[in-house]
Amino acid sequence: MTFNQPQTLQAISKLINAEMVGAENFEVLGTNEIHRVKAGEIVFVNHPKYYDKALNSDATIILIDKKVDCPEGKALLISDDPFRDFNFINTHFTKIWNFTKELHNVEVGENTFIHPSVVVGNDVVIGKNCQILPNVVIGDKTVIGDNVLIQSGTVLGGDAFYYRKLDGNFDKLKSVGNVIIENNVEIGCNCTIDRGVTDSTIIGQGSILDNQIQIGHDTIIGKKVLIASLVGIAGCCIIEDEVTVWGQVGMASGVRVEKGTVLLGKTGVNKDLKKGTYFGLLAEEFKEYLKKEAKIRRLLKD
Repeated sequence: MTFNQPQTLQAISKLINAEMVGAENFEVLGTNEIHRVKAGEIVFVNHPKYYDKALNSDATIILIDKKVDCPEGKALLISDDPFRDFNFINTHFTKIWNFTKELHNVEVGENTFIHPSVVVGNDVVIGKNCQILPNVVIGDKTVIGDNVLIQSGTVLGGDAFYYRKLDGNFDKLKSVGNVIIENNVEIGCNCTIDRGVTDSTIIGQGSILDNQIQIGHDTIIGKKVLIASLVGIAGCCIIEDEVTVWGQVGMASGVRVEKGTVLLGKTGVNKDLKKGTYFGLLAEEFKEYLKKEAKIRRLLKD
């Protein structure tokens, strides 16, 4: 999430009442999750297990719950609750209205059809020659390109499934990102695509999604990706161009699938995958899977 205008380390420190390590005028451009963070942005960390990952990430400002050595060229914000303060910063600088009665800043291109039952949020941009069919929900800040088809019942821009357990309850990391649907995408019925926590969930140009697909927050789907029905993709995944994902595939958070890969039906993906064809509860090369099955069958015959 990029601020409307750059802030200083001192201003952010005062906003959340946190101790700072670094120059008062150290420039802060926004916030982001560890998977997508860039120079000039704040990332939060609240567990020693992830300190090194955060401190060595591309983040320039680390919101952390303990005073540690600050890497050269970076700054620290020390908080008793980085999760809480990350939420506060995000909601202070970015507004999610969640379907108020009065809409703000909705742009629709020429020759686009939107069924009267469609619900549209605020700060939404829809391109030319699109078809948005009955009962679609388009959340705040969604950007839809040209020549896009969105079939009935699909929801774009729901909250991320991102929680921590606090005092026996679940505490939500609030979502202030958005969804971007690029040109020439088709999305089937009853799909759900969550907006990013602080960045964009992206469906790349020319990709085709079947019915009843779940795509988690901050995931990037490449160009000309084909996804069959009942697929579930967790947050912060990267699916490169021209990947084919067949029905009921499940994908864990943060994995990367290389360009041109094929995931056969019901494959479980729990690690990064190089280009190939995969199958199995824990994805393995399909040829290796078949060899293993043949060996097992021979053993059973013996």
